[in-house]
Amino acid sequence: MKTCLTLLLCAVPALAAIDGTVTNQTTGQPQADATVALYKLGGAGLEAVDQAKTDAQGRFRINQEVQGGPHLLQSVYEGVTYNHMLPPGSQTSSLQLDVYNASRKQPPGAKVAQHMLLFEPGNGQLAISETYLLRNDGKITWNDPDGGTVKFYLPAGANGKVQVNCTAPQGMPVRRAAEPVGRGDAYKVDFAVKPGETRIDLSYVVPFAGGNYAGRLLMKDEATRLVTPAGVTLQGDNLTSLGPEPQSKANIYDLKGSAFNVAISGTGSLRTAQGGDSSGDAGGDQQDSGPSIEQIQPKVNDNAKWIVALALGILALGFALLYRSPDTESQPAPAKETNDRRRR
Repeated sequence: MKTCLTLLLCAVPALAAIDGTVTNQTTGQPQADATVALYKLGGAGLEAVDQAKTDAQGRFRINQEVQGGPHLLQSVYEGVTYNHMLPPGSQTSSLQLDVYNASRKQPPGAKVAQHMLLFEPGNGQLAISETYLLRNDGKITWNDPDGGTVKFYLPAGANGKVQVNCTAPQGMPVRRAAEPVGRGDAYKVDFAVKPGETRIDLSYVVPFAGGNYAGRLLMKDEATRLVTPAGVTLQGDNLTSLGPEPQSKANIYDLKGSAFNVAISGTGSLRTAQGGDSSGDAGGDQQDSGPSIEQIQPKVNDNAKWIVALALGILALGFALLYRSPDTESQPAPAKETNDRRRR
């Protein structure tokens, strides 16, 4: 009888529970009352499976079987989501998940370490791509849904159309919407800046028949770089040429001050030089809150479209990371390769 029972139990798929502990890295203590949710990546995108709350010791347990493709665990605390991927065959027991306290006020350790603007004039328009690299060296997440963690100037010629992609530390990019701040040309992006490096990419298009372009910086940063393709040059006050980037021959300029008015000469596109699409549709009607792995489960095919678009921007802007030192005033030496292609 015991043998039959053993054979019967072996024939039933075991429900390998997912369990572990959530630790608050701000306090160094187990975190109670955090929500841990399990998602499965299927043909329709991420599908909710189950969720649990942590107990007083920060422990959680989800009695679900993990089979097939990759799964995702999301721990949510103080309105911020932290992701933990579960590749096929990975450990599902005694997991260690991290969360942080969150602050609406910018923590001392969080700052804009680099701001880059790429200008690509041609065909009667000026395509502009901006990248903000935010570094959070502390142990508090900066999360300000009302005020936004990034504020930027959007010229009137863009007609409010801007594409925003945000990448958290060790994460993949998600689409976010830019929201106007009061009246005028100031916009904000609501995206939590977690400990580590966060990247926010903007792209938009304005009409341009040659001549000058004026802009403003709404956030204090450690270094602002203006970038143009080979054959396109800039002239203006508070602008210092750092010379061409060796591989792409793109021109790099250091900008001082919070406002600029530059004369743009020539036409060109880094995306064309890198073998990408130079159709100049970066500022099309692409603004939306979009699917987000953080909060709304996206469809895989939809993700692929904008990840490819972001990859083109990375080809165009990735080289500029060689010039990230704010102390560089002359032709800089290349730094070690960065990890700015990390995905959520």
